[in-house]
Amino acid sequence: MNELSNLCGLTPSTVYSLMDPTRKDVRITTIKKICDGLEITLGEFFTSAEFDNLEHLEQEIK
Repeated sequence: MNELSNLCGLTPSTVYSLMDPTRKDVRITTIKKICDGLEITLGEFFTSAEFDNLEHLEQEIK
């Protein structure tokens, strides 16, 4: 996680907090920094199979 934080320009505490299973929200700017550090686009990030199978998430707008 320290290597990821260095690649992405995030503090180690931010990266560690992303792994907290009780965390519900992540800012898009944080995701963008991770994508930049990993040299992938936001589109590549969000088109992964993990985002296709999120049935456990409730609809935010009702």
